[in-house]
Amino acid sequence: MPTRIDLEQRRSEVIEAAFRLLAAEGITGLSLRKVAAESGLNIGSVRHYFDDHRNLLVAAVTEVGDRMGKRLTRYSTDMLVGLDNESAADALQDLVEELLPLDNERRVESIVLIEFIVAARVNPIFRPVTEKMAADMREVITHALEVLDVPEPAEEAERLIAVVGGLILDAVTPHGSLDDERVRRTLRAHVRSVLVAGRDGYPPA
Repeated sequence: MPTRIDLEQRRSEVIEAAFRLLAAEGITGLSLRKVAAESGLNIGSVRHYFDDHRNLLVAAVTEVGDRMGKRLTRYSTDMLVGLDNESAADALQDLVEELLPLDNERRVESIVLIEFIVAARVNPIFRPVTEKMAADMREVITHALEVLDVPEPAEEAERLIAVVGGLILDAVTPHGSLDDERVRRTLRAHVRSVLVAGRDGYPPA
């Protein structure tokens, strides 16, 4: 058992090193040799876990999806039942913020994700993972809106996902550079606009 734990820990360290390089240099700057140097290992040790550059990249994007998925699943839809007004907005905001780069860990993950989404346009090896991530996110958000009794939850989920995508880009790329407070305020305004639909007495967004 200790040997297996050590192997899993070492593999995780290699992926973390890949994340740091992807965030700093993008996919084109990543190589097994650079990852080995970043993780403090020799290249033979890195090849023990990932025999080529492509396998390491696929493992990295899969890890991003797994981490985001685990954070989303912490929010059971049972927690949303019966909520309205600001309590509903708080709960939906907390759920969606798990996808946004509001701390260093999520910021690095968002940058890595953007790198792979762009790469998937021309490189089909990344598409199954990125498409699954998008489908899982759509399913979680749509179901949350259904539980909150939002009319046309599938359509509202698409709009919310579009806002999330725009906020991520503006938060981690030079053309936007939104700070955390602006990201939260913008998301809150949209969350309120989603929840106000069909709800009498909800305060204006």
